[in-house]
Amino acid sequence: MHIALFNKTVHHLTVVLKQKNTICIHLDNMLKFPAAERNKEVVLNVLKDHLPTDKAGRALEVASGSGTHVALFAQHFPKIIWQPSEIDQQCLQSISAYKEHYGLQNVEEPFTLDVTTPVESWKDGNLQSASLDAVVNMNMIHISPWDTAVGLFRGCGTLLKSGGLLFLYGPFAVHGTLTPESNVSFDASLRQRDSRWGVRDVDDVEHLAEQNNMSLIKTVDMPANNKTLIFKKS
Repeated sequence: MHIALFNKTVHHLTVVLKQKNTICIHLDNMLKFPAAERNKEVVLNVLKDHLPTDKAGRALEVASGSGTHVALFAQHFPKIIWQPSEIDQQCLQSISAYKEHYGLQNVEEPFTLDVTTPVESWKDGNLQSASLDAVVNMNMIHISPWDTAVGLFRGCGTLLKSGGLLFLYGPFAVHGTLTPESNVSFDASLRQRDSRWGVRDVDDVEHLAEQNNMSLIKTVDMPANNKTLIFKKS
């Protein structure tokens, strides 16, 4: 999803301007996106409110980005095995770099994932039905076609255990109303760049959940006019 506008390298430090007003900094393959650095702690707090820190389990992060989230989550949930995934090759390298840098034994190597493909093909068919306790997805469905949301929920409906949770983070409209004005402008800019993109409505996402035996159990207001929607597999 990222388009590099310029790339200035000084020794091992690379600064890349990606998308609009988004700066990516990476050091020895470890990417850093400012938005991810800002939101990782608040998202972690939401996870801590709903996932046990002392219980074994398995979690999949869809669209892991740089790897900074899964690296933090794995340190706070040491008994959960975390499986990161991405479609972007540079991000896949970054995730592996975070895993190595922090010596995270409970993080598996990331795999290339296109969520629009059949769930049976994810990770070469090595993800078992009803095997996951949690799925985390952040800032994906508004900067990709609606098909990615469809694929995400179809995958969660198959892979989550009964009672398993999906944590979905990003900006959302509520019952057809998008606020504040900054989100309205953001939505317009997304649709201008790609007509298939745009801030999604909670009602539409909830409908997808219902089609896949899941229900919305909580909406958490987050900083910067974002939300975390928490869905539970029936």
